[in-house]
Amino acid sequence: MATPTLECFDNPHPARDYEILHVAPEFTSVCPKTGQPDFGTIEILYVADRRCVELKSLKFYLQSFRNTGVFYEDVVNRILDDLVAALSPRHMTVTGSFSPRGGMRTVVTARHAAPAKRVTRRGRP
Repeated sequence: MATPTLECFDNPHPARDYEILHVAPEFTSVCPKTGQPDFGTIEILYVADRRCVELKSLKFYLQSFRNTGVFYEDVVNRILDDLVAALSPRHMTVTGSFSPRGGMRTVVTARHAAPAKRVTRRGRP
């Protein structure tokens, strides 16, 4: 199955830093070793620059992992990479909190920070 496209829209307040938090409490994927389903919560926290992610496309994107064999560490970093590529946010953190398996609970956090914009002598980037 092809990965759904992450659709974006213009940030209505690009001059202001404000946080956007999306929580997907029903994330599922498949363990690549056992083939058993994995369940967890994915949290996406970001400060938008020029674009924000459209929620329906984000939902379909996350659902595309439902039958994908992928390790927790990989899926969290793939989600971060794909969202950064689509949005170019000022900051973004993706956290996956996965349900216990074999008595162990796993939380994976990946972060992105955009490089600081250079300021010219006149105070403009």
